Amino acid sequence: MLFCHSQPESFHQPSASYIREALAPFLKHEEARLMAESGDGRHGEGGGGPFQYVLCAPTSPAVKQTDETLTYLNQGQSYEIRLLNRKLAAFSEISSKYVKSIVRVVFHDRRLQYMEHQQLEGWRWSRPGDRILDIDIPLSVGVLEPRSHPLHLNTIEFLWDPAKNATVFIQVNCISTEFTPKKHGGEKGVPFRVQVDTFTTNEQEEYMEHVQSASCQIKVFKPKGADRKLKTDREKIFKRELQDQEKYQLSHETTVLKECSLWPDTLNLPSNNSNGSIALSPAYHSPPTSCSFTEGCSPDQPAELLVAGCADLLLTTSSQQDTQQWLLTHRFSSFAKIFSSFSGADLLRMSRDDLIQICGPADGIRLFNSMKGRSVQPRLTIYVSQQQSRSPVSLKALGGEVYHALYLEELTLLDLTDKLSQLFKISSQRIVHIYRQTPAGIHVLVTDEMVHNLTEETSFIVCTIRDENTDGFHVVLK
Repeated sequence: MLFCHSQPESFHQPSASYIREALAPFLKHEEARLMAESGDGRHGEGGGGPFQYVLCAPTSPAVKQTDETLTYLNQGQSYEIRLLNRKLAAFSEISSKYVKSIVRVVFHDRRLQYMEHQQLEGWRWSRPGDRILDIDIPLSVGVLEPRSHPLHLNTIEFLWDPAKNATVFIQVNCISTEFTPKKHGGEKGVPFRVQVDTFTTNEQEEYMEHVQSASCQIKVFKPKGADRKLKTDREKIFKRELQDQEKYQLSHETTVLKECSLWPDTLNLPSNNSNGSIALSPAYHSPPTSCSFTEGCSPDQPAELLVAGCADLLLTTSSQQDTQQWLLTHRFSSFAKIFSSFSGADLLRMSRDDLIQICGPADGIRLFNSMKGRSVQPRLTIYVSQQQSRSPVSLKALGGEVYHALYLEELTLLDLTDKLSQLFKISSQRIVHIYRQTPAGIHVLVTDEMVHNLTEETSFIVCTIRDENTDGFHVVLK
């Protein structure tokens, strides 16, 4: 999903009187620092993008001068991000009145970036109905059409007028230690990144033209934990010798996001598709807008597709169009636009709590019951048995090992990982890799393509190998 992402590039800040005018009312403590940076000889008047993003949370003093800033946040607390147009001359180059900004919380470590999809799915499984990132609408100023997608728990988006600036308040609901395995009774939380990607419209009036990206490093603690950690860091640095203190950064009352490259999967989000539609965030419902769809099924479709699309049942093989037709047939037309990008498999994968949060208690329960009225047939069944060092006598009488059936609704590595973790009662996040041992004895890494080509009712002996670097396991299918 998301892969190797470069660290932020050097931040460019041109000298401009507008910065002083915009920041003076609410960034008194930061003005001297910002102006000092803008006067640095490395920054040319044309350097950097037109916008500046400021997270209103103090930076840690326990960071060396050569390292990137680190900011501590409290779980669930609203924090302000100020979006400023620091280069009014560049505004003439922006064709649209409004720009779109996408804010996300992502992993800082590249190892976790490679595993982001699995990590976020594991978090979603353990925290049903919750989001990693939310927007606090009542506190935000100058923000239009705030939106998010039910399956992109770490992303929000909105429009704003760069001629007037804007303020958005975000809430991060996960904590850094939720993605760290326990070691020796203690935990060390992983760092995240808050990243803002801003776009303007192209000739088709779609927000696809990338303008600027910026990010900063954060760690998230349980409520009030960030304040205690910041106090501890300050006391720790204060106790050092003066010459040692000079090796560390000064703590600032706010955090300036530094320019970086565009996040890899941004243009693949549902919000950037051809019609620009995206589901509204479950937490911020607006009255459903009218949306017209073709009544019935197309007469040009083959007969077998007519059965799947117009039948009373929603199937994992149902396309987006079939799913829309099913919603209309079952009197869920008011939610058709919200689920416009969902296939049957996407909708069937949602839990009862997810649907209640999106559609409300009455319609959410009715939608869940309508979908689950008939059990979904698995697309693949395999049998596995955990390798035992010594087989019990009772099993020998049965003529071999006892196997368990795994029913895969999706022919993906993620679905296989989830089923194995449920069977052996371990977190899916602890399964680092899955390998298949060939008759020649070599170990082949299992991928989505391999799962897709598994033969129905294949049987495997499963053994686990503890990973040397983490608290996880490697699973081998023999």
